[in-house]
Amino acid sequence: MEDSDDDRQPCRANRERLVLGHMDVANRELLQRLSRSKIYEDYQAAFGAATGLPLALRPIDSVEPVNHGVPRENPFCALMAQSSKSCAACLEVQQSLVEGKGAGAQTQVCFAGLTDTAVPLNIGNETVGYLQTGQVLLEAPTAAQFAKTARILIDWGYKTDLRRMEDAWFHSRVIDAEQYAAMVRLVSIFADHLAAVANQLVVQQQQAEPPIITRAKQFIHDHQDEEIGLAEVARAVNTSSFYFCKLFKKATGLNFTDYVARVRVEKAKNLLLNPNARVSEVAFDSGFQSLTHFNRVFRRVAGASPTVYRQQVSLHA
Repeated sequence: MEDSDDDRQPCRANRERLVLGHMDVANRELLQRLSRSKIYEDYQAAFGAATGLPLALRPIDSVEPVNHGVPRENPFCALMAQSSKSCAACLEVQQSLVEGKGAGAQTQVCFAGLTDTAVPLNIGNETVGYLQTGQVLLEAPTAAQFAKTARILIDWGYKTDLRRMEDAWFHSRVIDAEQYAAMVRLVSIFADHLAAVANQLVVQQQQAEPPIITRAKQFIHDHQDEEIGLAEVARAVNTSSFYFCKLFKKATGLNFTDYVARVRVEKAKNLLLNPNARVSEVAFDSGFQSLTHFNRVFRRVAGASPTVYRQQVSLHA
């Protein structure tokens, strides 16, 4: 007896949840590797020293205050994190920052008047995490403003010494709106650079892999500007197409077609650095057989068209 559409829906939903769960785990592992990278550690330290602001690399579904415990955490926010009610309010702001997923930097102001911003870290069309900064006042604090904040805390049943809380709030970093916007722009530029590093980590995985996969990757890199298929690469490494397909996906986390596309797009990015190279030349030199296919794949992997990507790189140079 054939299953009805209703019978198949739960199975389909379960498969989708499994896929999303696998993506979340993979993205968290990627963010952990990025957070340990020298480029991130250097930028985080330099950004903090130059601006006095915290910077954190956070997953999409973070369930704790992102900047809690990081260098240059706002003293008022540090006290807030000790109370479940106020901590929940901070998490609501944090969640609202990611509701515009992939739409560029998002800024929110909390109940205490402090501003936070999250900048998406995009690999192609997928947002894998966020760079978050802020915990600042965009105007000089006043007694009237804190009185309003204190009333909210009292309504929540906050029992910590309000004088201590007031002192911490008045020691919040104050930055004018124009300067803060420039700092957010710096974080956005770094997010683009960090995304490029992340994409390279996806293509060139650092963990040990079967010799077959190492040889296959080398073959792909050597012949990336030619028409190559899975069967051809499988023959080159002396294995069956079926076995190679399963092993390649397990070792790299990508299917064969997606991996080849990423390798070619990385080459295209380098070729686009030459302002005299036509986009059509870059497409064919990277191994794409048509300009339409190149534009479509490049946009999917890089998150922008080749022309827009070239303009962005030239602006950041």
